Amino acid sequence: MTKAIKIFGILFLLVIGQLSYGQTGEEEYVRNVFESYKASILNGKGEDAVKFVNSRTIKYYSDILELVKTADRAKIETLSILDKLMVFTLRHSAPKENILGFDGKALLIYAIKSGMIAKDSVSSTSIGEITISKDFAKGQFITNGQKTPLYFHFYKEDGQWKIDLTSLFPVSTMAIKQMAEASGQGENEYLFSLLDITTGKKPGAEIWQPMGQHTK
Repeated sequence: MTKAIKIFGILFLLVIGQLSYGQTGEEEYVRNVFESYKASILNGKGEDAVKFVNSRTIKYYSDILELVKTADRAKIETLSILDKLMVFTLRHSAPKENILGFDGKALLIYAIKSGMIAKDSVSSTSIGEITISKDFAKGQFITNGQKTPLYFHFYKEDGQWKIDLTSLFPVSTMAIKQMAEASGQGENEYLFSLLDITTGKKPGAEIWQPMGQHTK
């Protein structure tokens, strides 16, 4: 009996050791995905970066692309300020022939290569503590070496961990909205002023028109 208990105890420790090792390995995979995505952004390699983002991220860019192509003013006015900024930026700056030929993945690659997803957005960031639950993981967002209450989300798809860029969009939306309010301008006016500052060109009436109707 005692011998059996000892054997069971040894087996239990071995199993726990294997589970701990597996968890550590999974955390390393998640961290590597973030670092690989970050390196791709810093090097302007959009084709590499999209390999590390999940299907939810690609769907978001597919949805934005559809809005750029088809949304009228009434539809745009129902969007969040972040989504409006995405639509306005693409209509104002992106070549029509490119946009009309893109899918969601191609749009994300374009956003990276054109600087819409800026290197500054990842250059001083890292992830800290990682927690994993089945096919979901989250890593604490660290900026300039300081911990924040925010987390990057990751999902395992087809056996590979992928980063969900949309997980921080609610916070981004809130931040842009607060800046618009602090400016004293209306929401649309604030976004137009951003476009004017960043591109050196004031948006015209075509900003409200579906991309397919643009003449440029």
